[in-house]
Amino acid sequence: MPELPEVETTVRGLARFLDGEILARVTLNRADLRRPFPPGLVQALTGARVTGLGRRAKYGLIQTDRDRTMVFHLGMSGRWRIEPEALGKHDHLVIETGSGHRLSLCDPRRFGSVDLVDTAGLEAWPPFAAMGPEPLSPGLTAGHLATALAGRSAAIKLMLLDQRIVAGLGNIYVCEALYRARIHPEKPAGQVSRAALTRLVPAIRAVLDEAIAAGGSTLRDYAQPDGQLGYFAKAFDVYDRQGEDCRSCGRPIGRIVQGGRSTWFCQRCQR
Repeated sequence: MPELPEVETTVRGLARFLDGEILARVTLNRADLRRPFPPGLVQALTGARVTGLGRRAKYGLIQTDRDRTMVFHLGMSGRWRIEPEALGKHDHLVIETGSGHRLSLCDPRRFGSVDLVDTAGLEAWPPFAAMGPEPLSPGLTAGHLATALAGRSAAIKLMLLDQRIVAGLGNIYVCEALYRARIHPEKPAGQVSRAALTRLVPAIRAVLDEAIAAGGSTLRDYAQPDGQLGYFAKAFDVYDRQGEDCRSCGRPIGRIVQGGRSTWFCQRCQR
């Protein structure tokens, strides 16, 4: 599933072709993705000017001068395509701009979603209202984590995946950040020391920044809007490296299952 770096990379790629543009034509090639497209989506967007693009957690935001924002989620296999030579059966939403660009939202498995939200009410929109701070924002601090995790017996790995604690973190980058901070993924969250949390915050930021710079991580379906793959997977320290040597101590990387998801970690370095 595309995580925060993949969505951030996608938004930056779209901005080069959409920011400031008039949406001359908007076409829906089916009625739904994971759920139906919003009623009136085509009417609301056609003729609107894009005033900005952004991201909240794993959602992309396309803002317009009609005070409406199109919010998209890429689901499991979604990606935007810029100037596709030909449209395929999985190009479910197509946008054509006044200057002649064409962009399509391609989602073979249709686990993604598109919503239309009043821009002024974005923060109060239910999926966003209960979210924690963005991991790349000043709001993520060791103090925030200490308060949010106090008394929690659930594993730190699972707590970091809880969007109410931190918005936008996913399995890949939590595994990588915990490795860098030398924290065992099964450690009860409330027992993680303040010193360890102080290591964890910059580790989260560094992993995400490096992944964004590398264009994200292509594991199966993901590609940037211009078709390029994401290359951060080549830099994974633990994720999907079961049995391979730890880059620090040489001990084989281990794998466990937490909350129905695989977790990779070093059994010696992470305590």
